[in-house]
Amino acid sequence: MTGSDATPPFRLAYVPGVMPDKWVRIWNERQPGVPLTLTQVPAGAAAERLLGGDADAGLVRTPVDRSVFSAIPLYTEQTVVVVPKDHLVTAVDEVAPEDLADDIVLHPLDDVLDWESLPGRPALERPVTTADAVELVAAGIGVLVVPLSLARLHHRKDLTHRPLRDAPESSVALAWPEDAKTDQVEDFIGIVRGRTVNSTRGRQQPPARGESADADRGGARRKPAPGRSAAGKSAGAKRTGKSGRGAPKNDRRGKPRRRS
Repeated sequence: MTGSDATPPFRLAYVPGVMPDKWVRIWNERQPGVPLTLTQVPAGAAAERLLGGDADAGLVRTPVDRSVFSAIPLYTEQTVVVVPKDHLVTAVDEVAPEDLADDIVLHPLDDVLDWESLPGRPALERPVTTADAVELVAAGIGVLVVPLSLARLHHRKDLTHRPLRDAPESSVALAWPEDAKTDQVEDFIGIVRGRTVNSTRGRQQPPARGESADADRGGARRKPAPGRSAAGKSAGAKRTGKSGRGAPKNDRRGKPRRRS
């Protein structure tokens, strides 16, 4: 097969914290002839990558510009506060914004939460990235509020996190340019929505190697046509004995004789 004949890959962009492993595994099982390439992009750069044609679809954080993108919401993350392990809030299971009133709450430039009013006290400068902010938390400079997946992504042994209630949340969506929906995008939509390989809402896949060509969508052989048995005989035909003349020999007709 020449390079020009090779099937082009399905290019999927994803933002930090999103773990597409499960969906990638299912893709590889269902589409062994179509490679999937993954590219991690900063949350703020995802839209530009998609519109520039660098990816066919993306796992992005909302909000999504619905004037140029189609999007399917996938899930909403819990918001947590990242603190040193000896911080006072580690004594509770859940933190309220007012519990951070005396803390410096770091606000990185790549923050994905939509704050109306950040809790706590502001830092003199905003860290450039979430990773930089985590380093400052470890140094005892302040605390950091992020979606749970980012706390796990930047996990350190000397830090921990607690759920923060009454805080903005971050949602993840599958998005693609509105005018560039391909068959491969449709196939990936089916995977993230949990459709089976033969779902009527997804594209029909060719039968796997070794399957009968006359198998139905569920993998079973086709049922006989109405009114006919599996052997091709009429379902309403009379059963015959060895002689082939109507009912079997021992088939007694009418009422039994009354004994005297």
